[in-house]
Amino acid sequence: MEGNQSNIAAASPNGASSVPAGQELPMQTLGNSSQPPAPHTPSAPLQQNRNSIRLLSGILAVHILLLGSALVCGAAFSEVKVLSDEEMHIYLTVLLFLTTAWMIYYMVHTASRTQAVLYKDSHAGPIWLRGGLVLFGVASLIMDIFKIGYSTGLLNCESPVKVTFPLVQLVFVVVQTYFLWVHSKDCVQKERNITGCGLMLTLATNLMLWMSAVADESLHQTGEEALKPNGSFSHLQDGSMFFKAGGSGCECTHSACGIFEKGFYYLYPFNIEYSLFASAMTYVMWKNIGREIDDCSHHKISFRAKGIMFGVIAGLLVVIAGLGVFIVYEVEVTGDESKKRVLIMYYTFSIIGLILMSLASLAGSIIYRFDKRTVVSTKNPTRSLDVALLLGAALGQFLISYFSIVAIVAEKNTRTISILNLTCSCLIILQLCLQNVFIIEGLHKQPYHAEPPVVCVVFINEGTSRSNPYSPSLRNDNDEPSPAENSLELSSHSHGFRSTTHSSSSRVSWKRRALKEISMFLLLCNVIFWIIPAFGARPQFDNGLEEWVYGFSMWVAIVNIGLPFGIFYRMHSVASLFEVYLTS
Repeated sequence: MEGNQSNIAAASPNGASSVPAGQELPMQTLGNSSQPPAPHTPSAPLQQNRNSIRLLSGILAVHILLLGSALVCGAAFSEVKVLSDEEMHIYLTVLLFLTTAWMIYYMVHTASRTQAVLYKDSHAGPIWLRGGLVLFGVASLIMDIFKIGYSTGLLNCESPVKVTFPLVQLVFVVVQTYFLWVHSKDCVQKERNITGCGLMLTLATNLMLWMSAVADESLHQTGEEALKPNGSFSHLQDGSMFFKAGGSGCECTHSACGIFEKGFYYLYPFNIEYSLFASAMTYVMWKNIGREIDDCSHHKISFRAKGIMFGVIAGLLVVIAGLGVFIVYEVEVTGDESKKRVLIMYYTFSIIGLILMSLASLAGSIIYRFDKRTVVSTKNPTRSLDVALLLGAALGQFLISYFSIVAIVAEKNTRTISILNLTCSCLIILQLCLQNVFIIEGLHKQPYHAEPPVVCVVFINEGTSRSNPYSPSLRNDNDEPSPAENSLELSSHSHGFRSTTHSSSSRVSWKRRALKEISMFLLLCNVIFWIIPAFGARPQFDNGLEEWVYGFSMWVAIVNIGLPFGIFYRMHSVASLFEVYLTS
């Protein structure tokens, strides 16, 4: 090529791309090197407006929660019984009605306005979170149906509010599930004040439902303990705010009341998780009000389980063993002779499971040290909320574990159950810390296929090129290599590139597979550690040590405060670990 004999053609068989000799040529071989434009920075008035909306709606939510907390505590724990559960259910019914009306208004009017929703936060409301919301929502609907059936049999001696509340809650669950499925990614730009207050009303309503369900379940769990000879706790003997009619002489008018009562009691854990899932998604929507998002950098992530076997098999073995332990525990823990044996079995399973989970989390954190993926530093309300919920919810389990450790050490008991309890409490603290580190690091890592493109650099030595008979710099137009030589040269370069790429993929694959195996194993283990306490296992009361050291009233308060957060931590860890699995 005339006039370009001092240049060397690189990465192109026809020599169309060239650089001067002695320089380096970047060759884009994978992906697209174009960088997404920088996100739009909101102006000062816009940011001030967003802060005002958050302040106004935040104050509204705080007042709703404080008033509701007073009503729930008064109805559940008051010895004087000035407040009844009827006032609390009226308050919740009003909140449900207002929240449902606002969600319908948003879907019909606000979201349909021109330029009301210009941006979508692709990180908000991922499919697995919305799928979990639907699953727990279906269980909540069944629970409400059971409540309606149970309450209709008591209308002759109970307030109609007992029927109205689950009926309104049923409609609320249906509307909210559809609302969050369709609009959880919205970044609203119109009617921001109304939307902000509406979302905070929705958040506060879900938290009130969670608080009411937790108080009701806690009272039911501690009802049998309250039946022990202790006059200070006679106000707990009814066992539940919703169950009180059964123990107050009111007889059901149909024979299915017992089935309905047991049914909606076992569905409470699903309803509790539904309220928390909805609260988290609503909070992200609230944070995205007025937000302008440049979403070009989002990468679609798909679920692939191919080749992941060890983590799934090991996790399923832990789940099966845990289910067996849980069934035996529930059946035999009530007997005086079998209680000790069942507690030893429970603590032994927990210790083995916690050790395996701790080792898996530690191994995952070590693998991250060799992981060259970049850390995501962009602002993301969803990721910030996930981290805050992980750290905050873990405090509930820390609270119970530290109180147990202090009680066991102070009591200086060398019984087998006490030693196992102490070991289990220490391992819970260690396992939660290691798992939090693993999950948080994984959430902040860039997905593997979202990494910047690999750039191959060709260094050209001018002296070597001059001594090469096939170098373009020593050829003229009449000195072309034969087709066989050209084919051999291109084949050699292509073979070298394929070898390099294959080697790089091999180096990455073992890390990716190990992280996926670890994530899936931890996910399944957290599922069984959620099931056991969520469906009624209470070794904190059955071993009797902490209750003897702290007294029944104080220990009940500690467990009823810390355990719901611990149960939520396990379920939230499942969702976070699934995201870590997808991005690995």
